[in-house]
Amino acid sequence: MKLVHNQHDLLNTEYSQLRTRFDSAYGVLWTLVSQDAVPCVTPELLKDLGEHHRAIECSQGKLSVNEDLHDIRYSVLASITPGVFNLGGQLALFRQLIRNQERDALMKYAVACIDVIFPRMRHFDLPLATITLLQGDALGGGLEAALASDIVIAERKCQLGFPEILFNLFPGMGAYSLVARKVSPKFAEKMILSGKMYSAEELYEAGLVDILAEDGKGVDAVNDYIKKQERRSNGFLAVQKARHRFNPLTYQELIDITTVWVDAALKLNEKDLKVMDRFVRSQEKLFLQPQEQSVVFNAA
Repeated sequence: MKLVHNQHDLLNTEYSQLRTRFDSAYGVLWTLVSQDAVPCVTPELLKDLGEHHRAIECSQGKLSVNEDLHDIRYSVLASITPGVFNLGGQLALFRQLIRNQERDALMKYAVACIDVIFPRMRHFDLPLATITLLQGDALGGGLEAALASDIVIAERKCQLGFPEILFNLFPGMGAYSLVARKVSPKFAEKMILSGKMYSAEELYEAGLVDILAEDGKGVDAVNDYIKKQERRSNGFLAVQKARHRFNPLTYQELIDITTVWVDAALKLNEKDLKVMDRFVRSQEKLFLQPQEQSVVFNAA
């Protein structure tokens, strides 16, 4: 990864698993996940996102385009992998660390996940709004990352859920905290303990997805939403601050729950790990052949 030399020069940072674009007309910084292999939460992706988020924080909300400074008003997270946002944690790595009982390594991975999503939850301590665009499936940790934004926009074709209970585990990097706050603790437990895959429409009706877009129209939905926000963006940001003050989600809460996740993961038996193996094989089979990635970004 090639780091920026100027704190406002975010667009010239080169990442291995991210691409960035900026719409200066509306102040939209697009962060596009670009992975050649199985689109899951790899250590490499966590490193890229961590560096990118720190760069946003250090930018003071400004971005340089042709030597002019522009305000970053929206941070949009999306994926350019066709049909997939993110399939969740790197199960092959989990399986190895659990079988070897490597608690420290498992905890390091889990904390890295928290360190990536927490800045997004608090808007990078900047006066900007965060949006996630889902144009494909989001599972486990991928869905947790998606829910860290203020607004979630999903195309109808998306399948979303937390399948971890199927191999006797639970999503431990923010799922309960985020779903319970946005919908209810009862729905969070129902969603986590069922392992069910939900349609985007089902989660829109439940209140977890904010905007339901037609297939292929997700980028248009983001642009339309931002245009409509122009006259009320100040009020929107104020309401988000009020929500976080009323029901704050602390870093310590996330760390405490992910510690529970690590302890639970290390208790999985060989039968559980064999079920996890089947998930690993299905993911690898699906993405065994390199897929041509289609760029979904269009300027507003």
